[in-house]
Amino acid sequence: MSIAPVFFISHGAPTFALEPGQLGPKLRAAGQQLTDVKAILVVSPHWQTRDIRVMTTAAPETIHDFGGFPRALYALQYPAPGAPQLATATAQLLSRSGWAVGVEPQRGLDHGAWVPLLHMLPDARVPVFQVSMPYSLDTASALQLGRTLAPLREEGVMILGSGSMTHNLYEFRQSSGREAAYAREFAQWNHRAIMANEIDQLLAYRTLAPHAERAHPTDEHYLPLLVALGARSEQEPARFIEGDITYGVLSMDSYAWGLPATITA
Repeated sequence: MSIAPVFFISHGAPTFALEPGQLGPKLRAAGQQLTDVKAILVVSPHWQTRDIRVMTTAAPETIHDFGGFPRALYALQYPAPGAPQLATATAQLLSRSGWAVGVEPQRGLDHGAWVPLLHMLPDARVPVFQVSMPYSLDTASALQLGRTLAPLREEGVMILGSGSMTHNLYEFRQSSGREAAYAREFAQWNHRAIMANEIDQLLAYRTLAPHAERAHPTDEHYLPLLVALGARSEQEPARFIEGDITYGVLSMDSYAWGLPATITA
């Protein structure tokens, strides 16, 4: 089995499930390349815990962990099976590496997991499980978490850091729909750093990136990018999956490592 890929996907607002925009078809094209993936491990900001928890649920429910959105969103289901054995092995791997970890046998899939996967693998054929983000996670420890999880790729486990390239909820709710220049400038700074493999720059994004405080008032939607960077090999070139800017302030730019071909859609 070939080594499974790594993704950072901007899942944006929950309405991305209904409004694929520019990114959705590209995720569908990427999904068509995932013929050897045995399971998908998702790290999402919508599951934060004191210590790391690993979802060992056999048949996870679809969690609609949002409010005030169109009714059609709440009818969507993503009935992917879980991966209890792989999830248990993941918990053991994390524990051996010094992380405080427990398991959750009834946890479902939050929208940070199922919304992008709805586009990437709409038939829900690949088992999915999640690893939570500790509240104490920062850029350095997120990178280390990705490095700890990286060996799972050799077992056919795809690692998906699901976050958002920009994530200012206040401005999202107040948005007029006009593109805010800061969102594109922040995304462009990250693009240059990611493509140049400048990890030290990304670790210090909050002080180095333009408009960082405005793009991410809090870190949790940025940290899955560092998890993905930790899980990738330094020899793997980043593949840019360009997304549009939705609601004027949410950059949907995404990245992949370890894919065999450039993504086109």
